[in-house]
Amino acid sequence: MDHDQNFKNLILEYPEQALKLFAQEEIGEHDLIDARIIPIREEQLKTKLGDRYRKLDVPLLIEWPDGQREGILFILEEETLIRRFSIYRLAHYCLDLSELMETTRIVPVVIFLGSGNESLAHLQLGSDRQIYLDFRYLFCYLKKLNAADYMESNNIVARLNLPNMHYAATSRLSIYAAAQRGLAILETNPRMQIKYADFIDAYAALSEEELAEYNKRYIEKDEVIMGLAQILRQEGLTQGLEQGLEQGLEQGLEQGRQQECINLISRQLRRKLGIHPETEQALEILPQFSLDTLESMADALLDFENAADLQEWINQQT
Repeated sequence: MDHDQNFKNLILEYPEQALKLFAQEEIGEHDLIDARIIPIREEQLKTKLGDRYRKLDVPLLIEWPDGQREGILFILEEETLIRRFSIYRLAHYCLDLSELMETTRIVPVVIFLGSGNESLAHLQLGSDRQIYLDFRYLFCYLKKLNAADYMESNNIVARLNLPNMHYAATSRLSIYAAAQRGLAILETNPRMQIKYADFIDAYAALSEEELAEYNKRYIEKDEVIMGLAQILRQEGLTQGLEQGLEQGLEQGLEQGRQQECINLISRQLRRKLGIHPETEQALEILPQFSLDTLESMADALLDFENAADLQEWINQQT
């Protein structure tokens, strides 16, 4: 599963909610009112063209149009495996971007999806006399967030991530239902509902038995979830219809090419061998052959001298 892309889409489509969940220490309840959130280029400029570039997950620039506050650049990075995270790499990102954007107002944020030992959260460079570089970042360990605290949240990013949070094994279905209900209530665009229903399913990973139980306990009794299920079911039918039409079109094109090849072979054989009962009998079985076989026959018939040669070739194919 491409977790990076999943979270990149989530953050870019719900940036305000993402910042309020993942950067709570920096974003207040009213900090983003009238603010403009702008995604910026991920690939930083190189010093030399042959250099490798550093690619950020999601850099977001927050600007306030009234000019009373200077813009802040948030760098959000998702890490699936904690052991792969490098504070040194993140520090490089921030320094490079600070130089590129000519700002020191940068807030690095790391979202840890998996569990494990906490990563180094503080980097100091210096000597016994003085610290010359002091680097920190905000972090969110999703597995350490208590899902019960977010089951009624109005933050759609929190609701979609309920399956990624901490909860008792016995609460799996109720957590899944709360995520689905949040999606249905907080996102009214059917296209987005379909997209992020897949997000919930990917991280909840319910078994067939759990899905069957979920259908009985929630879909059949909860009108909100039932409405979402109908949208998803209709999407499934639409996709099935589109696939069927596409397959039917391909099949129709194949049959058309096959019939065109049969007509060509029939004209060539009658012209070369004449119209005889033996030739007509052989032509009757041409529809049984695949298009590839018919195309081979169109080449081979140039060497036929009589109906016996035609029959011999047909016998070899069957």
